[in-house]
Amino acid sequence: MAETEAEKPRFIDDYLLYLLARASHVVSAEFHAVLRRAGVPVPVWRVLAALSGSQGETVSGLADACLLQQPTMTKLLDRMVRDGLVKRLPDPRDRRVVRIQMTPRGEALVADLLVAAKKHEAELLARHPEIDALKLKPLLRALIARYRRGRRSVG
Repeated sequence: MAETEAEKPRFIDDYLLYLLARASHVVSAEFHAVLRRAGVPVPVWRVLAALSGSQGETVSGLADACLLQQPTMTKLLDRMVRDGLVKRLPDPRDRRVVRIQMTPRGEALVADLLVAAKKHEAELLARHPEIDALKLKPLLRALIARYRRGRRSVG
């Protein structure tokens, strides 16, 4: 018996890249509600989370980590500097490079959010025991690294 148009699945419902993006979107929405209650925009959270445990990052490195275009990141960092959350410093090895570091105010703001993020992750994994984070995280990191290396060698 042939499938009717109504029974045919949509392409995206079985497309890996869409499924990865959609899963991230729906799961992140839960944590984004925590950020809204704290009055912290998602891009600010991403910058602070990326800087947590770091001695400083470049603007382009932060843009990449935070899934933003560099001009957008620069504008966001301007606001975050103004709000006292981050500071710009010259790179000790190359004065032409600017490094972004968290200020004590940024560290204080992100401290509770890091705890909330880890709690959210633990709750997610508890709800879905079929997810083996010890295998999934290295797989995702390897996928990201492989494509990051490939992007640099193209062009």
